[in-house]
Amino acid sequence: MGDQTAGISSATVDVTTISSAVATGRLLIVEDDETIRETVGDTLRSEGFEVLTHGNGADALRLLNDQSTGEIDLIVLDLMLPGMGGLDLCRELRRTSHQTPILVISARDSETDRVVGLEVGADDYLVKPFGLKELVARCRALLRRSRQMPDLDLPQTILHHENLSLFVRECRVTRNGVDLTLSPKEYKILELFIQNPKQVWSRDQLLEKVWGIDFVGDMKTVDVHIRWLREKIEEHPSTPKLIRTVRGFGYRFG
Repeated sequence: MGDQTAGISSATVDVTTISSAVATGRLLIVEDDETIRETVGDTLRSEGFEVLTHGNGADALRLLNDQSTGEIDLIVLDLMLPGMGGLDLCRELRRTSHQTPILVISARDSETDRVVGLEVGADDYLVKPFGLKELVARCRALLRRSRQMPDLDLPQTILHHENLSLFVRECRVTRNGVDLTLSPKEYKILELFIQNPKQVWSRDQLLEKVWGIDFVGDMKTVDVHIRWLREKIEEHPSTPKLIRTVRGFGYRFG
């Protein structure tokens, strides 16, 4: 069974009160609670989204790995699923380089639970019970951020810092000439850092620059992505030389 204490805020169940004026996409809801699954699905469909649903992680993984499924723009994922749990599904998707944005929905509301969810690859974390307006807003925000593309009319620009090279038009980074596998957020953080060496960035500033001013998730996602980035670009991630922590302020590059 899914999160037994989970649910949707009864004060926001009237889907007719939700504005339908923003971009839509193709979503997959993975939730074993039938009531929540149907309510969330109906809400998102009423907003113009195309919605697929599954009640367990294993079936969802098979669907996502099936090329005939087509592109999924966003995954709304419960954590407490029968069989393959949500954390395992999220971890497996990131391990196999699936970059689809993931919004976790869970009754687990401790800071540790939220951090673990972000660490295994979730892009946002929404605690049950939640309001449908907030759910729709978070889905739209994640889709807007994931759809930001580089201007292909720009000339190729290569940014360098020590053994790192960042190819702007290709959204590609190499270390000692070897390509690195960075998530879109990791790439954007590194691009911002290389463009502004020695500048100290607060978590709020990084959220605004990389995630956008409409980000409504957990600020700790910054620390999680910084840790991931250090593991990929630092010689010794536990004693970083490139991305330094400035206590009481934030982070500095170089």
